[in-house]
Amino acid sequence: MALSYPFSITKRKDSPYFYVRFKNETTGKYIPWKSTGQTDKQKAIKTALQWFTNGKKKSETVEKIETLSFRDTVRKADITPQEMDFILEQWKNKGLLKTYVVTGSKKDIVAYDFMLTFWTWEKSEYIAEKLRKNHGIGKRHVSKQYSNIKNHWYDIVKNKTLSEITKQDINRFMKKLAEKNLSHGAKNDIVRAGTTALKWAFNNDLIDRDITAGLVFFSGHYKERQILTPEIVQALFSVPWNDERCKLANMLAMCTGLRAGEIQGLRLQDLGKDCLYIRHSWNLQDGLKCTKNRENRIAEMPFPMISQALKDLAETNPYGAGMNGYVFYASIPDKPMESKTFLHELRQTLQKIGMTKETAKEYTFHAWRHFFTAYMADRVNNKVLQQQTGHKTTAMLEHYAEHRIDGEREGLRLAQVETFGSVISTSPEIIFNTQKIMDYVRG
Repeated sequence: MALSYPFSITKRKDSPYFYVRFKNETTGKYIPWKSTGQTDKQKAIKTALQWFTNGKKKSETVEKIETLSFRDTVRKADITPQEMDFILEQWKNKGLLKTYVVTGSKKDIVAYDFMLTFWTWEKSEYIAEKLRKNHGIGKRHVSKQYSNIKNHWYDIVKNKTLSEITKQDINRFMKKLAEKNLSHGAKNDIVRAGTTALKWAFNNDLIDRDITAGLVFFSGHYKERQILTPEIVQALFSVPWNDERCKLANMLAMCTGLRAGEIQGLRLQDLGKDCLYIRHSWNLQDGLKCTKNRENRIAEMPFPMISQALKDLAETNPYGAGMNGYVFYASIPDKPMESKTFLHELRQTLQKIGMTKETAKEYTFHAWRHFFTAYMADRVNNKVLQQQTGHKTTAMLEHYAEHRIDGEREGLRLAQVETFGSVISTSPEIIFNTQKIMDYVRG
C-alpha cells in the first residue's frame, strides 16, 4: 500500500532534483513548488518531512509549514480542557495573552456565585482558612458582607467569570457607589465585601491579576459620637431605673470600659474578688465566642457594691447552670440578655432626667467605653489602660505582660475609685426583685 504524505512530490524534466509543494489549509490553495535539492526520491521525501515537521519559509509572504500544520491540528484535534489550558499558558508565557479562561477549568468560575459562597459560613474556604489559623472572624461580620454582595455587587459582576472582571469594572462600581447616600464607612464595607473575595481569588491562583491593587477607598469624617459628661452620669444613677439589671450593666460599663458583648458573656465563674475575668463575648450570630481580640484578660473592678450585685443577679438564675450560668441571663437557659435592652433602658433613663428623646438617641451603649477611656487616660499608663479595655493597638502587640504587676493593679483600681467612686457611692443600692426580673425575662 502506497504511503500518503502531507505534500505532493515530483521530478521535473528540466531538473535533476525532486520538488515538493504543500497545501495551505487556510486558503485551500497550494504553495508553489520548492526544490528539495535531492536527486534521490527517498532523500527528497525525508527532506520534505523535515520541512513539514520543523517548518521552513518558502518566501517572506508564505506561511510557515509548521503554522499550517498547527492550524490543521487545532481544527481536527479533540483537545481536553487540561490540554487547552497548557497550550494557552504557553501563549501567555510568550506574551500573546494577558489572561484566559478555559471552559470547565478551575478558573471558569461565575463571579457572583463565587462571592456569595465566599461569604457563606458553612461553605467558604476563606472562612475555614481564617478559623484554621485562629484569625478572628465572626458570623455577624460574614452575614453583613454576604448582604453587601447580594445588595450591591450583582449589577457589576452578573454574567461574568472572575477572570472577566477588570479594574475598570471596579472603578465604575466605586463611581456608582459614591452617588449613594451612605457614610464613607458603609461604602468601604461594601467595597471590601467584593475586593476581599477578589484578592483571595488572586492569592489562590483563581485569577491571574490582582485588580484590587492600588484601590483608593472612600474617605471622610466619621460622625462624632456623643460622650456622656460627669454631670449626666451622676444624674443617671441617682434616679430609679425601670430594670435594675440594665442599671447594673450600664454602671459596670461606666467603671470598667467593657464592651456590651463582654458584659453579656459574663458568667458566674468570671466574677473575681475585685476583678472580672474576660474570657468571652456574645452576639446573636456567633453566640458565646472569644473576645474581639481573641485574648483573655483581667478587668479590674474595685467596687464591692457592683461585685455583690453581679453575684446576687447571677444567683437568681433559675436554670441551674451553676458556675457556667450567665450573670445577665435571658428567658432561654443558654442565652444572655440582648444588648439592645441595655441601650433602651439607658435612653429611657436619659429622658427621665430631662433629656429629649431625639438627643437621647444620639447616645449608644458604646458611649460608656469612650467615657471610661476619656476620664482614665490622664490617670493611668496607656499600656495599663489598653490591658483593661482590650484595645488592640501597636503597643498591645509588643507582647505586653499577661498579668499586671501588683503596683499597676493598685494604681488602676485607685484611679477607678477616684474617677467613678462618687457616682457609685451616691447611687441607690441595687436590689433585685426576683419576681420583677422574671416578669422582665418572660417579656
